[in-house]
Amino acid sequence: MKTVIHPASERGGADFGWLNARHSFSFGQWYDPAKSHFGALRVLNDDIIKGGGGFPAHAHENMEIVTIPLQGALAHKDSTGGEGAIRSGDIQIMSAGAGIKHSEFNASQTEKINLLQVWVFPKLENIKPRYDQKTFAMADRQNTWQVVVSPDESDALWINQDAQFALTNLEAGKEISYNVKFKGNGVYIFVIEGAITINNQELGKRDAAGVSDADGFSVHALEASQLLAIEVPMINE
Repeated sequence: MKTVIHPASERGGADFGWLNARHSFSFGQWYDPAKSHFGALRVLNDDIIKGGGGFPAHAHENMEIVTIPLQGALAHKDSTGGEGAIRSGDIQIMSAGAGIKHSEFNASQTEKINLLQVWVFPKLENIKPRYDQKTFAMADRQNTWQVVVSPDESDALWINQDAQFALTNLEAGKEISYNVKFKGNGVYIFVIEGAITINNQELGKRDAAGVSDADGFSVHALEASQLLAIEVPMINE
């Protein structure tokens, strides 16, 4: 098993006043050649957007874009006709494909929103753009993995890649195993809240570990913890 550790303190970032962003991988004006991607995982941004702030309409292509609100509500509109708001417990996915335009704004004028936005390289390029979102019951991720994005799980949002996103809320002292779904894939474990150990490494809030060359591994919660597992092909880009 190979493990790469990405401490939260080593993430890049940008503060534009209305937006305070932290980047796990090279993004915008921040570039780290050692952190360009983890397999097909290209971007993991931890964004805080002030009330009334947001991103005007802009274009994407040939990328799978997953948005996970942690606090607050995000208003969305795109060129496929998708429109609405997503909140904590919701997951949103866009297949940018041949090209899509969308805007994202804090749905509140006064309260901040905190969200994770994740970009994954697609399996097939130039597909018809698509948008979807779904609300997931948080009780269904207590001490177990709740699959929220997958190419073949009926209860999950579809993704144009042999990839899987799963969330868990672990009680202190609990241990959970992750079994790799697609042979040869790696798994990027991101600690949303709490503290864990993985492969004898201790991780805290917003730390991450990329695990590859393994069929599975275990995670132990040192305290109550919220985790995101992003499983992706270990492609070279």
